[in-house]
Amino acid sequence: MCNLYSHTSNRQAIIDLTRAMTVSDNVGNLEPMPGIFPDYPAPIVRNLDGERELVMARWGMPSPQFALKGKKTDPGVTNIRNTKSPHWRRWLGVENRCVVPFTSFSEFDHTPGPGGKKNGDTWFALEETRPLAFFAGIYVPDWTSTRKMKEGEVTTDLYGFLTCEPNAEVGAIHPKAMPVILTTTEEIETWLAAPWEEAASLQRPLPDGALEIVAVGQKRDEAA
Repeated sequence: MCNLYSHTSNRQAIIDLTRAMTVSDNVGNLEPMPGIFPDYPAPIVRNLDGERELVMARWGMPSPQFALKGKKTDPGVTNIRNTKSPHWRRWLGVENRCVVPFTSFSEFDHTPGPGGKKNGDTWFALEETRPLAFFAGIYVPDWTSTRKMKEGEVTTDLYGFLTCEPNAEVGAIHPKAMPVILTTTEEIETWLAAPWEEAASLQRPLPDGALEIVAVGQKRDEAA
């Protein structure tokens, strides 16, 4: 379950690969974000009114009702696997799809390293240079909820991204899942524009050998 990732690319690279036509005022210069945690604001490219917009949103989609029983807050769901669930199915149309830019992502390795200490956060990227890629995401605009008691009720744009079976590299550390990753403009186009029957085929792991471990044991991946 990916609950930490990094984006150290730039906004023009995102625009070029996704063909985003507008940029929200809340994006700014888009400084590097080497450690993005759940509920953090981060960039996504979404479909909005027939255009693609680069915008900041908070990481964590609304939780299913059964998960909120007896709770006063909803911190959100970061990763989505079961796309057949009615809770998620309502947001799988083109109007609620987005792509989430990243340069590396982390899975926690519980195996002991030198000195017996757990290896901890293990960072994966397409290669050592951390090229820009995208998670296949969904989003919901203007959602009202209480995410933190101290913050109170807020209305904000939320996003999460899909997961799937892991490939060999990720599975060696986290055998249950990996994020759904898009690496080509064709895949980005399919995810943002194709009917669900076609877009659903992208919920699959990257081929074995497509990812490299680029850092271990740190909460931020500073490398660009």
